[in-house]
Amino acid sequence: MNFGIIAAGEGQRLADEGICVPKPLVEIQGSPMLERLLRIMEECGAERIVICTNGSMPELRRFIEAYEPAPGVELIRLERVTSSSMHTFKEISTHLRGRGRFIVTTVDTIFRQEDFSRYVDAWASAPRYVDALMAATGFVDDEKPLWVSVNQADMKVRGFLDCQEPGVEYVSGGIYGLSDSAVDVLDECIASGLSRMRNYQRALVERGLGVYAMPMGKILDVDHASDIEAANSFLSQ
Repeated sequence: MNFGIIAAGEGQRLADEGICVPKPLVEIQGSPMLERLLRIMEECGAERIVICTNGSMPELRRFIEAYEPAPGVELIRLERVTSSSMHTFKEISTHLRGRGRFIVTTVDTIFRQEDFSRYVDAWASAPRYVDALMAATGFVDDEKPLWVSVNQADMKVRGFLDCQEPGVEYVSGGIYGLSDSAVDVLDECIASGLSRMRNYQRALVERGLGVYAMPMGKILDVDHASDIEAANSFLSQ
């Protein structure tokens, strides 16, 4: 499996709340978030991992340059200034396209390793008609959650919603299992001026791709200083 890590944000909200280190280097359970994510991906059979940062943080650059991936893992380091996570994903996708199915997530997405491993296995073995497998969670702690409407029988995604509707119980977990056909839609979205990952996810459904969701247990994001303690507590349970 190949992986991409979106880490080009500036982490301004954390900085405003007194967290002085770059967001990817914020420690969770004693390890920088980026290192934790890299090690999990390596243990899930990573062949190639592509990281994209914005290049404005020398401390983060030094960390990435010094990082030694596990044997057999190719680590590609990108520095790009982009206008959104979707544009960062575009930069990453150029190094993942044509290599089979892959998984992309943001650096601040926190989950249990066993849940992620189960998700990786499910995506690797999904039928050919599945063009994308989105991680979903019933834990809602995002300021602007993206609700996922699915057919309960098979978890095929019917739509991505800004507001919860009756019968909708999951939100997007920010972990995207994608195929080359999904990257084709990404190119269309960029060309049409779309900029947010949620709009990209909507476009996948609108284009008629086979988009499915997989409940992956609790997932949370580290956006505020209080989220650091929440993440440590969650993973310690």
